[in-house]
Amino acid sequence: MPSVPPVPPPPPSRGTPRERSPWAAADGDEMPLPGSPQPADVIDSDEETLGAEPVDAPPDHNAPTQNGNVTPARDVPSIPPPPPPRATLPPTRPITEVSQPRTGIGSAVTRWRGSLPEVTTAETENAESDAAVAAADPDAPAPADVVTRSAPSWLLSLVIHLIVLLILALITSPTGNGFTNLVLDFGISNEPIEDALELDLSSPQTDDLIEAPQDALDDTLLETEIPEIFETVEPAEMEAIQPVLLGAAPIEISKPMFSGRTGAMRKALMAMYGATDDTVNAVKLGLAWLKRQQHRSGYWSMVQPYSNGAVSENRTAATAMALIAFAGDGNTHLEGIYRDEVDKGLKYLVSQQDRGGFMAASARGNERTYAQAQATIALCELYGMTKDSWLRAYAQRAVDYALKAQASDGGWRYRPNEPGDTSVTGWYVMALQSALGAGLEVDPEKMKLIDKYLDSASVYYGAGYAYQPGRSDATPTMTAEGLLCRQYLGWERNDGRLQEGLKLLRTDAPFDINQQNVYYWYYATQAFHHVGGPLWTEWNNEMKVKLPALQIKDGSERGSWAPQGDRWSIGGRLYTTCLSIYCLEVYYRHLPLYDQN
Repeated sequence: MPSVPPVPPPPPSRGTPRERSPWAAADGDEMPLPGSPQPADVIDSDEETLGAEPVDAPPDHNAPTQNGNVTPARDVPSIPPPPPPRATLPPTRPITEVSQPRTGIGSAVTRWRGSLPEVTTAETENAESDAAVAAADPDAPAPADVVTRSAPSWLLSLVIHLIVLLILALITSPTGNGFTNLVLDFGISNEPIEDALELDLSSPQTDDLIEAPQDALDDTLLETEIPEIFETVEPAEMEAIQPVLLGAAPIEISKPMFSGRTGAMRKALMAMYGATDDTVNAVKLGLAWLKRQQHRSGYWSMVQPYSNGAVSENRTAATAMALIAFAGDGNTHLEGIYRDEVDKGLKYLVSQQDRGGFMAASARGNERTYAQAQATIALCELYGMTKDSWLRAYAQRAVDYALKAQASDGGWRYRPNEPGDTSVTGWYVMALQSALGAGLEVDPEKMKLIDKYLDSASVYYGAGYAYQPGRSDATPTMTAEGLLCRQYLGWERNDGRLQEGLKLLRTDAPFDINQQNVYYWYYATQAFHHVGGPLWTEWNNEMKVKLPALQIKDGSERGSWAPQGDRWSIGGRLYTTCLSIYCLEVYYRHLPLYDQN
């Protein structure tokens, strides 16, 4: 009987999922692209797979044949099952049936690439995770406890210390006295963070007051020994500040001599000594004119760019005189509305100084000594007003030159150590006084020597002064200059010689615009101002009216004083303008030397 081939077992039913390959893609791996071969368990076609061997079950060798006989297993050689096919595609998840239709993206029940995972919220995941952990191990701690214990120790310590500090602050502060019950609730919460910390202040209870331990608060006074170093320190005595009194009471004004140029002191001095709006405006116009005449290199000229200049050039003298005018109104290279002009002029002036302190090498003849004295005044005043350290060396060198140039008779003239004349000596006396007011070093013996010269040049027992010693004729200009020097050198206000000399000037040389002499007006105005009293009032009543009236009020030279008609017209327009400004700044330019009633 012919041998009948065994009948293969029936194929497995469609839709039965295969065992997942250990090399299959894990959840979350990338899905296959459309058009690629799909796993067998998601094929919905009714076509059977022809010629495919079942791989889920081994062949049944004991199955009956067509004639009903069973082939013994021993007669059939043991054939190992074929290896499973290589997994080329990731297996799919089982099809999940849903009771309700879905809408939108992913609404199909059967996915040809596998089902998408359900979208869950954080709360659902946390609940499911906690339930799973609790079901697996009832004794395991809750995840929240694990998270709490896994926090770093420094964080827990920080929280505890902050709580303690907050409690202590509420107890010890005045605000803490209003409540005594503090409830702090902290932990893991689903509430917004701003609502995580709540203070229950509704029902204060005095019985629940948190008290600090008694041993923590110890206000017992401890006695200790003070080091000996403190026993030797004595409190410094502060000088009483004398108020500025206006009226019949006396006024006490002390150095420095430049401190009245700004601020409240300036206003008080102007009110006391009779300044007016006309004098203030005249100074403003004069300084504005000087600003317009400054060269872009920083210097001023005695001859240009204005009209009616001097007969000879002297840039050192012109620059120094302009700087003195600006400084007299409170402007320096550091502050003031004209600080830029002062800064440029000051830099030019110090650039002219040599190692010996001399600054007038560009001037000619006898004009050099005047320029040197005026430049020394400018440097000393600007340093005294600012105490700018870089300027001190230049000012001190100029002072040292002045002391070396002094003659043995105590005066100064055109060349160093030449016997003096009163005109040049007066400028150097003012320069040394400015140096003393600025705190620079001045030999006191040199200052005393000046009296020797003035004694030799005096007439009328010191009430009048000549241009040079040995001349019997005194002039108003030299007398005013000599008396001003005596005031700075220490003569008392009630000195008979001083009072007599000023009376002579007031009687014989009043302020007369028909006999213009701005050089005389400059020195006489200062001498009368320091003495004060009726002599000053009479002089000032004329000066403060007549001098502003002489100022040019329009045109290109607006703010200047014309030199024509002046006795010293050879000095030019800048010379007469600067000296006129000095006269109108006298109210505050230098503090008065004597107490005023």
